[in-house]
Amino acid sequence: MYKDFTEMPVWQQAMDYAVRIFKLSANLPKQEDYALTSQIRRAALSIADNLAEGFGRETAKDKKKFYIIARGSALETKNQLIYGTKVRYFDEAVVKELLALQAQLHFELNKMIKTMRNY
Repeated sequence: MYKDFTEMPVWQQAMDYAVRIFKLSANLPKQEDYALTSQIRRAALSIADNLAEGFGRETAKDKKKFYIIARGSALETKNQLIYGTKVRYFDEAVVKELLALQAQLHFELNKMIKTMRNY
């Protein structure tokens, strides 16, 4: 069992994903500062944030709630990556890599949630 949320491989993946999203969004146009830039960064970091918060909860039911929120944030970033590609803000090759990371996070979160299915 993990002593700290930072030991969880899924949290480590989520933090790496958030950092990569931050770097990707650094080159967005200035007019996107309070729109796409802020939104995609907050959604990406929310994955790791909710994993950390869920880790700190005592009951499986509480943990599951935060892991479900993390999964929702992962899907939100996927949507924003697709949008950013369609409006030609993001390089398709970079987004392809990030979508692969998002899919892996989604898979891992689903596994965690399924283990808590009865709660």
